[in-house]
Amino acid sequence: MRILLADAFPDTSRAELAERGHECVYEPDTTADQLPESLGGCEVLVVRSTKVTSAAIEAADALRVVVRAGSGTNTIDCDAAAERGIYVCNVPGRNAVAVAELAFALLLALDRNIPDSVADLRAGRWDKKRYARASGVLGRKVGVVGLGQIGMEFAERAAAFGAGVYAVAKPDRDAQTLDRARAIGIQFVDGLDTLARTCDVLSFHVPATEATRGLVGKELLANVAAGTIVLNTSRGELVDEDALIEAMEAKGVRAGLDVFADEPGASTGYLDSRLAKHPNVYGTHHIGASTEQAQRAVADEVVRIVDEFVAGTVLHCVNLEPELAAARSGGSS
Repeated sequence: MRILLADAFPDTSRAELAERGHECVYEPDTTADQLPESLGGCEVLVVRSTKVTSAAIEAADALRVVVRAGSGTNTIDCDAAAERGIYVCNVPGRNAVAVAELAFALLLALDRNIPDSVADLRAGRWDKKRYARASGVLGRKVGVVGLGQIGMEFAERAAAFGAGVYAVAKPDRDAQTLDRARAIGIQFVDGLDTLARTCDVLSFHVPATEATRGLVGKELLANVAAGTIVLNTSRGELVDEDALIEAMEAKGVRAGLDVFADEPGASTGYLDSRLAKHPNVYGTHHIGASTEQAQRAVADEVVRIVDEFVAGTVLHCVNLEPELAAARSGGSS
């Protein structure tokens, strides 16, 4: 098959695909606007950050599968793909540890004011009095919103540092999740408002859906105490940015953010964001999954998805019923 790799992808994994007889077109700097012109003759598209719009889907003359080399698929027009019988597959869980590590790093950075301290040192300013002020993580109440694989990894790290970990109780959680939550020591509360009132750290690990859009908004932030830390390493759509800025200015809320609204569609670009520039924010460049360990694990799963598709099975399909996807794949190469 002809495979377009429209984002960075490890050399070894490209070699594996080539060894299997696939033609790999490697264009890691492709933008969303350029993508429609690059898809000619391609049966498989692999993306990470590059947005896949309906225009790209419509321009594709041979596309059968879009693989998101990560868990979220909100940057892909899944409905447009489904209408064309194109499967959208993701790679869930393989980067969970990396994202959890970054979320926890942001918590530590906020607590100890590390970026500001580094900046002052580089400028020759010594201010031990300012940077000696920190609460510490031990004994803090950390609320985890979303107990998927990333949320659980973050919860384990918070518990290991001696924080009390809280989450919202839900009746439909499976036994495996509940067993792991008990092992971590997670305490459950009745609702998100209660979680916000209980905890002085809130970390969000949920997908971007209509139900979660603007979740970190005025209603939720009205319940947090002054100085609360908000962490978001999932999707920018979760945050009502104006509401968060208002809470930062009124209550001294601080935020560690790896994701923002209206991020550039490619790996480099310009982000004009009031939120990112706010002094109460420590931000990173949507790099939660960007460790060598995580990217190798994700790439291995991408190769497996391609292998299984050739064999007649569609793995991790998010836009069509699995049975329909398996029936339509046909097992052709």
